[in-house]
Amino acid sequence: MEEGQFENLPGKGKPLDLNTNPHADPAEDTLYRILSRNKCAPEWVELNKEIRSNVVDWRSALKKAWTHKDSVGDSKWIEASESLKLQMRDINNKVFRYNLIVPFGREMFGLKWEKEIDRLKEESAGS
Repeated sequence: MEEGQFENLPGKGKPLDLNTNPHADPAEDTLYRILSRNKCAPEWVELNKEIRSNVVDWRSALKKAWTHKDSVGDSKWIEASESLKLQMRDINNKVFRYNLIVPFGREMFGLKWEKEIDRLKEESAGS
């Protein structure tokens, strides 16, 4: 570099063309560009948004059921928890589908009942 070996490169002093990604698969790059121009997102992006929204709603419902756990009675908690477990299974099925279509490195983890209950217990202890 000190000897000026990089002084005569083609394009010197010109702005870089950042419209294409030289490391991306050309077919995918073209597809994403077409989708972007038409204000569409790839299926995995839309599915990611849906999953995140579902998880927020699910955690809110779990927290609500958890706060009424001891005051309402065990039968209500059991009924609510069974319903929440079914919803969790549906969310985890979406996560599985998402992980099959998402580009490498963007996978996500599904929900685990025990982990979510432990989070609620920690939140309750901290309050």
